[in-house]
Amino acid sequence: MTTNERPATRVALICGSRSDLETLEQGAALLAQLGVAHETRVISAHRAPRLLDRYVADAPGRGIRVFICAAGLAAHLAGAVAARTPYPVIGLPMPGGVSDGLDALLSTVQMPPGVPVATVGVGNARNAALLAAQILALADDGLAQRVAAFREDQTRRVEQDPANA
Repeated sequence: MTTNERPATRVALICGSRSDLETLEQGAALLAQLGVAHETRVISAHRAPRLLDRYVADAPGRGIRVFICAAGLAAHLAGAVAARTPYPVIGLPMPGGVSDGLDALLSTVQMPPGVPVATVGVGNARNAALLAAQILALADDGLAQRVAAFREDQTRRVEQDPANA
């Protein structure tokens, strides 16, 4: 890459623990299918706050434009990232905890004014990835076409067989 080139637009997928990786990889697979470059990291907002600070601070230089943050229980990861960046953050509450993810959902969605986190359903990494792609598609016509084709194919599959819903 020359000094005048910008890095490829990318999505950062971050989870708070290795146990969340399997779910997060469902989102990574959809991003790959849509041709969206991405990277995945395990960084705990509580156990490694300085690592999280460095990762988020360095992200724009690597072309990161959207963050997807998966966490359960207190689910502070998305809020911690949103407090450190002006880029969009999508919270992915994870199942488990005292009420199978309801605690994580409420923790993720209840951000204070001025620190927004878009939040998808508990464990729904594919929706998080699709939302990230739709955000990036606002400035990328090719990606917008791929997202539209994905949505059309999804509709066609359900129309052909409602069991695909």
